[in-house]
Order: sequence, then structure tokens, then C-alpha cells
Amino acid sequence: MNDRTPTPPSNVKSQSQPAKQQARRVSMQVRPTAPILPPSNIQGNALMVVIAIMAFLACLTLGAVSMIRATAASWQSQISREVTIQIKPDDNVNMDQALTRAKDLALSFVGTKSGQIVDEAATARLLEPWLGTGLDIKDLPVPRLVIITIDESHPPDFAAMRDLLSTQIPQATLDDHRNWVDKLVSMARTTVLIGFGVLILVFTAMILTVIFATRGALSGNRHIIEVLHFVGAESQFVAREFQKHFLKISLKGAGAGGFMAAAFFAFASFLQDNTLATPQTDQATALFGRFEIGLSGYMGIFATMIVIALLTTLTARLTVISAIYDIDQIRSDPSRSSGLPPD
Repeated sequence: MNDRTPTPPSNVKSQSQPAKQQARRVSMQVRPTAPILPPSNIQGNALMVVIAIMAFLACLTLGAVSMIRATAASWQSQISREVTIQIKPDDNVNMDQALTRAKDLALSFVGTKSGQIVDEAATARLLEPWLGTGLDIKDLPVPRLVIITIDESHPPDFAAMRDLLSTQIPQATLDDHRNWVDKLVSMARTTVLIGFGVLILVFTAMILTVIFATRGALSGNRHIIEVLHFVGAESQFVAREFQKHFLKISLKGAGAGGFMAAAFFAFASFLQDNTLATPQTDQATALFGRFEIGLSGYMGIFATMIVIALLTTLTARLTVISAIYDIDQIRSDPSRSSGLPPD
């Protein structure tokens, strides 16, 4: 009996061959695809700087509008909670009695809280910026004031109070500051409209810049896009690649601009807190209020950054789709690609 090694059946060999090919295919590493656009180039860096500048201006405008609105609201609240009674000097009138009488008449109305007579020393301090120190109020025909604090939610009848004061004390006049309040409200609304106008201009300039930058990137990579189209790549795929590219650029630029704006307001607030005793800071505080935008202001800056990034991404996507559509139109019309008039 001969010792012979048994040969495997042919069907076993045919079954092992696909298994080896499958194992070889699994062991192969798939090479990652490179992006259509390079992650960093001169055009991308320039666009990032432009977006950072636009984001800084937009966030600065938003913070300034928020700060001015808060200051105007504070002024309006301070003015609307008080009314002033002015009594002109007269030789036939006892000023002290007239001041006390005017205060009592005003406090007799529902909606008034308290009254304060501005004494001679306080009146002299009010006139120091114009007339200097060492004044004798009795020697000057200076009106005297009575300040009445009112309930803002339920104010008194100012018309009836004005008529009663003019009847009982002819030299007295009532100033309810309605004119100043109306001017402040009008100023705040105008400031808000101007701020929104500046924001619209900034966003428009940014969108136009992104359109030009996207078309420039398309022009530089047009041959790649045509090759991708030729091998069957859809326009949505190319648009997503450009969208990712410009999203990264816009996030970096908007983040840098928003951070600079937030740092500016934080530094201005810190500087104001440490120089409160100086006359310059006091005047700036009285005119512009506190250089603080609060949590809502910083949230607004963050929201502006997100809006800028989304606008940039959406603009890039729409621009790419429109440019690819033009490429398809040129390819489908030979006369346009050759420059010849159509038959």
C-alpha cells in the first residue's frame, strides 16, 4: 500500500480563494480623501481677517446700542419719578412760606410720595459752574425749587396740580419733565435704528466679501470641480466641501472679532471702575452711563458671532451652487464654451 498525501478537492481550493481576497481587501487601508480646497491659503487668511474686522464692528455696534439704551432707560426712569416746582422771587412773596405751601399742595394729590425743598446752599451749589463760589442767593433773583417724588406706576394728575399751584401761588410753575422724557425716548429709538442700520451695512459688506472670495476660490479650483463633475460628483458634494471650508474660516474670524469686542467692553468697564474719582470719568459716566453691557450684552455678542458664521456659510454654499449651475450650462451649450453664436 503506497503512502500518498491526499490532495484537497478542487471545490475547497475555489472556496479558499475568495476568502483570501476578502481578507486582503479588509487588511488594505483606505487612503483618506484630501479636501478640495487647501485648509490654509492667502485668500482664506485674508477673508478670515475681513470677517474678524466685520464681526468686531458688528459686536461693537451691538454693545454700544445696548449700553445707550440702558443709559436712556435710566435717565427716563430718574426723570419720570420726579417733578419740579419752581417759584420765582417776588418782593411781595415770602419765599420760605411759598415753598412750604407749594410742597403741601403737591403732596395733597394722590400719586405723590415725598417732597424736598432745595435750600439756599444747594441752590448755590447748582449755580457754581456758571457763577462761581461765595454767592449770596438772597441778593440774586434766583428761582427756588421744590422736588416732588411721584409714583411712576400711578402718577398724579399734573394738569390739576399745575392749575392749583398757579391759583394759590401765581409765582409757581410746575415742570413734569414730560418734554425731556419724550426727547430721551426719541433719542433712544433713533440710536437703535442707527445701530441696526450699521449692522445691516456690516452684514451686507461681509456677504459681498464672502461672495467674491468664494468665486475667487472657485476660479482657482475650477479644473478640480470640472473633473469631479466629469467623474460623477454631484453639486451638493462640492458645495458641502466649500461650505466646510468657509465655515471654519468664518468661525475663526467671527470668534476673534467677538472676543476683541468683549475684551474692549470689559477693559472699558475695568478702567471706569478704577478712575471713578476723576472729573473726566464722572463727566463720561453722566453722559454715556456705565460702560457695562451685562450678561445680555455678552450673549448678544455670542449670538452675533453665530449669525455671522451662519451667514458666511450659507452665502458660500449658495454661491458655489450657482457657479456649478453656470458650469453645467456652459458644458451643455457648446456655443457658449467656444464663444460662437448659437445656430
